[in-house]
Amino acid sequence: MRIRSGDAVALGPGKVELLEAVREYGSISAAARSLGMSYRRAWLLIDELNRSLKSPATHSEQGGQSGGGCTLTPVGENIIRLYRDVEVEAQRSCAKQIAELTRLIRS
Repeated sequence: MRIRSGDAVALGPGKVELLEAVREYGSISAAARSLGMSYRRAWLLIDELNRSLKSPATHSEQGGQSGGGCTLTPVGENIIRLYRDVEVEAQRSCAKQIAELTRLIRS
């Protein structure tokens, strides 16, 4: 599922996966590495997401002696929960159609 804001994808599977990685690793750079993504790409995705929201999904700390970090705000946690709930409900509601679509794909 993707939610658009104008021409931009405000929210989609890649951004949710990135939020989950930020939650797990505590930084954008570590999250990016875990997903095989450049730091710049991850930062741009987080920035685009935060700009599309009424309140940001992440909070970044500036680097310093102990380095920086990035944590999820309650909005970010809620996005992950809601997005994953929608996926479960869609799978449950559309199992027949998903199975039919899957049969069209080469194995």
